Amino acid sequence: MKVVIMGCGRVGSQLGRQLVEEGHDVAVIDPDSINLDRLGPDFKGKKIKGVGFDRDVLVQAGIEQADAFAATSPSDNANIIAARIARNIFHVPRVVVRQYDPRRAEIYRRLGLLTVSSSIWGAERIRELLTFVDLEPIFTFGHGEVFLTAIEVPLQLVGRQVRDLTVSGEIMVTTIVRQGKAFLPLSGTEFQAEDVLHLAILASALDRLKTMLGMGEGE
Repeated sequence: MKVVIMGCGRVGSQLGRQLVEEGHDVAVIDPDSINLDRLGPDFKGKKIKGVGFDRDVLVQAGIEQADAFAATSPSDNANIIAARIARNIFHVPRVVVRQYDPRRAEIYRRLGLLTVSSSIWGAERIRELLTFVDLEPIFTFGHGEVFLTAIEVPLQLVGRQVRDLTVSGEIMVTTIVRQGKAFLPLSGTEFQAEDVLHLAILASALDRLKTMLGMGEGE
């Protein structure tokens, strides 16, 4: 996949290095050469010094052939301008924008842009860690409405089936890891001792899940 990243701060540089390590063709744009140095001397992607919403700079970075564009600069205004150029002019299939000011979320949504807000995500993650002690989320979706967690199968569920821990639209067993190997279970799959279950859960169904797992008060 060919990816263009605008902004080489902590997020942009880390994203660029990760994507290159995964084998993607990456170009990173930043007006400050010092920021581009964050990528390190062994970075195998392209380093482009320039303004990330300048069309000539974007073309130099390969935006015309890009499969994805990420706007990660420290300016919401610059990010939104660059994202709209990438999507509306160069028709990049996938555009993601880093959003700093949560109050601008509605603007981004009206423009149809995918956003990542560190402040919203951070607050939600702290709330989860404070309140979901028994079932710590390992990943969240949206603004925390759905989260993914992992547990070792409780003794009372050994021999029971996946359907016994499934509530339509609320709780789903997505994966079972058994003896170090992961697989996608069927509704009739039986739980075995020491299975590790990955569950997708609607946040509002957390208390219901705890009851099903025998995690009542005082336990």
